[in-house]
Amino acid sequence: MMKVRKQLFDLCNAFADARIASAHEAMQQAQEAANAEEKSSAGDKYETGRAMAHLEKEKASAQLAAGNKLKEVLIKINPNHTTIRAALGSVVITSNGNYYLAISAGKLSVEGKEYLAVSPASPVGVQLMGCVAGSTIIFQGKSILIVAVE
Repeated sequence: MMKVRKQLFDLCNAFADARIASAHEAMQQAQEAANAEEKSSAGDKYETGRAMAHLEKEKASAQLAAGNKLKEVLIKINPNHTTIRAALGSVVITSNGNYYLAISAGKLSVEGKEYLAVSPASPVGVQLMGCVAGSTIIFQGKSILIVAVE
């Protein structure tokens, strides 16, 4: 399971890296658009184009900050560390599916099995944190058995 946890960790890192790269690219495109507007004709069209480019740059900046926050969470994870209780970096096998407590990165596939990468702050993540194998949680009105914590 250590190998699976490491692969999930690597996939989450790749997810965060892709988010950061996308934000950098969007910021660069917004800057290029703003620079192009400076060379454009005068008047209201110039101001509108410049404002739009500024808004795009702010949006990309927020996306970059979100990507950096994902990396901050991942830095706290040691994929080689195991615990009995579900914690940040744990793989939790349940009667309702497999979860990886790290960042919200959606469905990840490792060795033919599906895992849902969730943040410990997400509704299901909050329920899973601290659980041990054999315990039960109630999520969205359903009883879910914790089969294993790895």
